[in-house]
Amino acid sequence: MRKAFEITVLGTSSATPTKYRHPSAQYVRLEGNYLLLDCGEGAQRQLSRYGLRTLKISHVFITHLHGDHYFGLPGLITSMALFGRTEPLVIVGPPALESIIQVLLTESDSVLPYPIEYVKTQNETIETVVETDQFAVVSVPLKHRVPCTGFLIHEKGPERRLDVDACVRYQVPMSHYESIKMGADYDSSNYGVIENSILSTPGYKNRTYAYITDSIFDPEYIVPLVEGADLLYHEATFLHEREARAAETHHSTALQAAQIAKMAAVSQLMIGHFSARYNDAEPLLLEARSVFENTIEAVEGQLISVGG
Repeated sequence: MRKAFEITVLGTSSATPTKYRHPSAQYVRLEGNYLLLDCGEGAQRQLSRYGLRTLKISHVFITHLHGDHYFGLPGLITSMALFGRTEPLVIVGPPALESIIQVLLTESDSVLPYPIEYVKTQNETIETVVETDQFAVVSVPLKHRVPCTGFLIHEKGPERRLDVDACVRYQVPMSHYESIKMGADYDSSNYGVIENSILSTPGYKNRTYAYITDSIFDPEYIVPLVEGADLLYHEATFLHEREARAAETHHSTALQAAQIAKMAAVSQLMIGHFSARYNDAEPLLLEARSVFENTIEAVEGQLISVGG
């Protein structure tokens, strides 16, 4: 069975909460790993509302320091303490984030029973900020009014399935099984070099989720970064009739998000970060689908599987 790689949308509003939407936040489950992308106001309420495993979150990724992307983080941190968390929490975000959180904890006399590790993002460099055996996260600088980074979550692991019968037939030691699943040939003293295609069969391709929010329309830069992604989340703050306003505020339109998706040949596009002027996001969805048909609207509480 294929590993789970799922996104639960927690917030879809830009700038402010509305009657129907919360600010930016997404919960990522990648087969035993639980990540949070942005943490806008009300994120922990949304986590509770949808029955998500808050204490299992190991990493929080903050794109930038506009409040709609991190004002929920101090509350989440202290709630984790009240719930008895002892496991370390990794917070990835702009350099100033650590001092902001520390001031809030100090002035509120909050003592955490767990350690926080801060990983500072760079606004001029594409870099891997987290890497484990199961996944890697790359931060990519975006063009916004303040320093901002998007994140690419890459699934890691074998892309081949072991043919155990063939391995036994060619007397391959079990110590080589993992490297064979990763695509390696086997150099046998009895049979010479045995090609990987003899010892394994095609498995599942590793998947990528691209999280691009709060960015001016910049296809020349963004398209190569997200090319071929299984799922692209791209902000779509405005309808294209407000293109000038989008440029002024360093945001994108639904049409522009779809153009990025089409040029990058991604498998699926999800649009969100909608302006409060739109009570109904359907016009934004229709606008995006006019350019890139496989577009979905980010809907709070919705579970999306990366790669289908």
